[in-house]
Amino acid sequence: MLQKFYEDLGWRIAILCIIQLFLCVSLKDESGVKMDKTHYKQIVGSLMYLTATRPDMMFVVNLISRYMENPIEMYLQVAKRVLRYLKGTIGFGIFYKKEGNDELRVYSDSDYAGDLEDRKSTSGYVFLLSSGAISWSSKKQPVVSLSTTEAEFIAAASCACQVVWLKRVLGKLGQNQDKSTLIYCDSSSAIKLSKNPVMHGRSKHIDVRFHFLRDLTKDGTIDLVHCRTQEQLADIMTKPLKLDVF
Repeated sequence: MLQKFYEDLGWRIAILCIIQLFLCVSLKDESGVKMDKTHYKQIVGSLMYLTATRPDMMFVVNLISRYMENPIEMYLQVAKRVLRYLKGTIGFGIFYKKEGNDELRVYSDSDYAGDLEDRKSTSGYVFLLSSGAISWSSKKQPVVSLSTTEAEFIAAASCACQVVWLKRVLGKLGQNQDKSTLIYCDSSSAIKLSKNPVMHGRSKHIDVRFHFLRDLTKDGTIDLVHCRTQEQLADIMTKPLKLDVF
């Protein structure tokens, strides 16, 4: 399917790229050469389709999709680098063990003010079942966070909504998730905030919809637990990583 994608674009990928992209989280360049946005949308749309089985490229595809209405040549070069990366890792995939863990394992993370244009943060999550990823997301947050704690709290709230939906789906498939679903987060402050029902200086300004996280924690649907940053699988959804970490 990937080969057909290259043929449809009329491209020959001669140079393989086996490493992730080196990027700051801004591709803004007012002086860049404009390009046909229909062509750019075709490429990015195809890459978005491929993220359904390639969570490792989710962040960068999310990033270049932010410039669909006014693309320039630099964005196309980034997209081509993604294609070279795919060509060099065409054998990569997701492996599910027959006798793997049948309990959802969830990782939630956020960067802080990573978009250099509007200073919004990027949320990311990864859901594992039977040792393989079954759901993942990389998405810019709708509001500007005033602290890393707030950014992580908002990311966890978005992740918790997906937990509720996936638990219902798995229940209909006979894979009931009766225990509290653990959401691994590397922010101790965000975890404490999720378990504190009192509005105070750090949280009174946070939009009410994000406090849905507290309700789910209180009724036992989810439980935020701490993990080390080195063990945070969702980190790949929020920022470019160094090669040894990636």
